[in-house]
Amino acid sequence: MRIGVPKETKNHEYRVGLTPSSVRQLVQLGHEVWVETEAGSAIGFSNEDFVHAGAKIVDTEQAFSAPLVIKVKEPQLDECARLSADQILFCYLHLATAKPQAEALIERGITAIAYETVTDSTGRLPLLAPMSEVAGRLSVQAGATALQVTNGGRGTLLGGVPGVAPAKVTILGGGIAGTNAAQMAIGLHADVTVIDQSTERLRTLASEFSGRIKVLKATPDTIANTVCESDLVIGAVLVPGASTPKLVRREQLKDMLPGAVLVDIAIDQGGAFESSRPTCHDTPTFIENGIVHYCVTNMPGAVARTATQALNNVTLPYVLNLAERGWRCALAEDPGFAQGLNVSAGKIRHTAVAEALA
Repeated sequence: MRIGVPKETKNHEYRVGLTPSSVRQLVQLGHEVWVETEAGSAIGFSNEDFVHAGAKIVDTEQAFSAPLVIKVKEPQLDECARLSADQILFCYLHLATAKPQAEALIERGITAIAYETVTDSTGRLPLLAPMSEVAGRLSVQAGATALQVTNGGRGTLLGGVPGVAPAKVTILGGGIAGTNAAQMAIGLHADVTVIDQSTERLRTLASEFSGRIKVLKATPDTIANTVCESDLVIGAVLVPGASTPKLVRREQLKDMLPGAVLVDIAIDQGGAFESSRPTCHDTPTFIENGIVHYCVTNMPGAVARTATQALNNVTLPYVLNLAERGWRCALAEDPGFAQGLNVSAGKIRHTAVAEALA
């Protein structure tokens, strides 16, 4: 099969759908890989690297003409217009909060499979997990920077210093992103609280962190009371395929500490804070009601080389399956992979996505 790898066009998005190593494996199995020129050059994967791996360097139009198109981020509207009904698109889609893209893919008749809704045998999200790890770790770095007075924050050092209390960090959601955020915040000696609705997950976290974090059951009162005392709040909740529930309402901002920071990892799915709105790496934050918001929709793009390698580690087996067997056979034989199907034949095929867009 011919596989196309376009260059990403989203603001400061430097990840690439396939690494030269992944290309080499596909070519060795007899597949043809067309990579758009300079698709990986910003993160050290040159055209020559891809050619050496067996790829053909092409222009944008050619990269989007392949039967199987591998991207990282959701296609922009001009990219959707390049796709046709006989193609497969495999990438992050996040259609629950991207109605224009959903409508464009439906109109084009494309078969679109989303990384973020593929599940494994245990119901987990294997293609979202590495980016959740990256985003969770980055969220603490971003939050620490936003807390600086020069960036509008309250001027609090996460770890404090001897004689001065550390910052209070609250993490909403104890999944992969939240756990990685907790690891980083603890490493910087912050005072960390994780809030989750699963009592079993809270037990696991309490054991894993050996008492170095506080764990609280998620209730509206618990969230409100904890957030209002926090220097940094990280939204790390996820409902696969669906819009994220709003855990902090706009009216609650007035009760927070002036200059506190909200980092919304969940912004791709609509955000965990009612006051969130998408931002980009050029202008990552905004201030509303005295609270700094960091809501970058492609956080892992800031560490694109690490993120690309981590993503390819998990996506390549699925790409190989699609290339070897075609999408119908590949999805029919793997119910978890079938959960990734978001659009085909002009219809939304994922229930949660359809409900979010209704």
